Amino acid sequence: MASAGSGMEEVRVSVLTPLKLVGLVCIFLALCLDLGAVLSPAWVTADHQYYLSLWESCRKPGNLDSWLCDCLFTRALMQALHSSYSAVSAYGLVLLKLCYYFFFPLDWQIATLALLLGGAAIILIAFLVGLISICVGSRRRFYRPVAVMLFAAVVLQVCSLVLYPIKFIETVSLKIYHEFNWGYGLAWGATIFSFGGAILYCLNPKNYEDYY
Repeated sequence: MASAGSGMEEVRVSVLTPLKLVGLVCIFLALCLDLGAVLSPAWVTADHQYYLSLWESCRKPGNLDSWLCDCLFTRALMQALHSSYSAVSAYGLVLLKLCYYFFFPLDWQIATLALLLGGAAIILIAFLVGLISICVGSRRRFYRPVAVMLFAAVVLQVCSLVLYPIKFIETVSLKIYHEFNWGYGLAWGATIFSFGGAILYCLNPKNYEDYY
């Protein structure tokens, strides 16, 4: 009976563990920031004449009042169609490769989006596992998987956020002042909160469970 009572007491203390609750809040904030980053229209902006998001790029020529936008996936589909057609002739192959390299430098954008969405998906799974861990009796066994998933998400998102500015500078030439805007910043915020949540879920020494 005494053993059962102590076990129940341990479960109650574990439910109210502030570190894990704060870690879960960090995961939720990371998920929200990732959503905002993915939907943001402003990853790169340039003097109200150009903006680039994960989904499209838009320019505003000086002689026009409207924006001219290219959708990332529309252009990617065109690439695939051109690549299929290029098998018809050697001349078409050379021509379409030139078009690909000069007009469709999208590999890095697709890679950035894929890495960011992959990280966000892992964060979502970690959040759901964290919620489940609050509702079940044996919570400690969930702490390590949540931490591992969050660290994996951090690695994916850091890769995407390092790749993005490097490839942007290499492939996009703008003669006006431009800056990485709030969409890019939201993605870094999500990465930082994910890392914080992973650290909090790692802090689980049994001897300190009653104090934290």
